[in-house]
Parts: sequence; C-alpha cells; structure tokens
Amino acid sequence: MSNLSKDIDKLRHKYREIFLKVSEEIKLQIEQTPPENLQKLLNEDIPKEIHRKWMQMYAYRDNFECVGCATCCKLACSEFTYEELKQKAQNGDNFATQFIGIFIPYENENEPPKIYPGYFELLHKKLEGEKVYFYHCPKLSAENRCCDYENRPQICRDFPDNPLSLLPASCGFAKWKAEVEPTALMLHSMLEILGFYKEKLNG
Repeated sequence: MSNLSKDIDKLRHKYREIFLKVSEEIKLQIEQTPPENLQKLLNEDIPKEIHRKWMQMYAYRDNFECVGCATCCKLACSEFTYEELKQKAQNGDNFATQFIGIFIPYENENEPPKIYPGYFELLHKKLEGEKVYFYHCPKLSAENRCCDYENRPQICRDFPDNPLSLLPASCGFAKWKAEVEPTALMLHSMLEILGFYKEKLNG
C-alpha cells in the first residue's frame, strides 16, 4: 500500500471517530432542546455555527501562500471531457466556464501520471475503471510561474478550496490542510448528522 493510500485510510478512521463524537454531542443537544425550539436549532443555530467555523477555517488559509510547485496548474482533473465541459459552459455552468477558460486537455495521456504518481495510483484503485480527464494550464512558464497571474480566474485564486482534497507535500497549503483537517472533518460530520435529523423531523 502506498503512503497516500495509508493517509486516506487514516483519514477515514479519523472521520469515523469524529463522526461518532459529534453525533453524541448533537443528540444530547437535541434531547435538551424543547420541542418547540427544535426547528430553530436545526435550521438556524447549528447551521450558523457550522458557517462561522467554516469561515474561520478559510480565513486561516490566508496565513499560507503558494510556493510554486505548480501541481494544481499541471494536474487539474474532471469527470467530464473537454467537449462536455464546453457544453456545460454554454448552458451557463460558471465553474465549467472558468475551467475551460484556463485549462486545456493533455494531448498525451502518459504525461499527467508523471506529475503526482501516488495520486494516480489512488485514483485508479478508487475509481475502478471510471474515466477521469486531466488538464493543464498553458499559461504556466518553464519556471512554474503564471504568465497571467493578475488575471487568473477565481477557481485559481480560491485553490485549494477544500482542506480534505489531496495535496502534495510540496504545496504551500499542505500545512494549512494538515492543521484544519480535524475541523473540516467535524464540520462535514455535523452537516451529515444535521441532514439526518432534519429529514427525520420533517418525515
């Protein structure tokens, strides 16, 4: 098993632990809340707390910066082909519009695996034959610098927008990911558990 696969297994184990802990905390909170206040708890109080913590987590991201490893510029991936992305963009999909505005597909499928081999090994096992398409930015210089940095799209400015995404150790945000990962797992579990109780209450 690769180091990356081991890291994913550890993450899953950590999430299970956090999920069980958060589940008990929310259950206790619900049990202590008067029935007439349950809707407010589930629809306002808990979501506001999730949002507050999420914003704090992303504000902390500003303490880190890109170091120019260029993995994100060289290894953008999508479940959609370039033609499908163009169609989605024509239909008003903002993300697809930004994506095809900066990234182009690789002509040679042998190039992307060389950039982050462990990532490809993990994807191959996880997707079990499902196709993923890889893209790169043509504005990247030989020195791994953006030639149009001031005009880069929002998806580039926001990267990484998910602290649970796979980042190489060389990424300047890898330390941010490691530090906020427990918080991100907690918030994801809160959202999942909140959805369960809301469905149960409205069912």
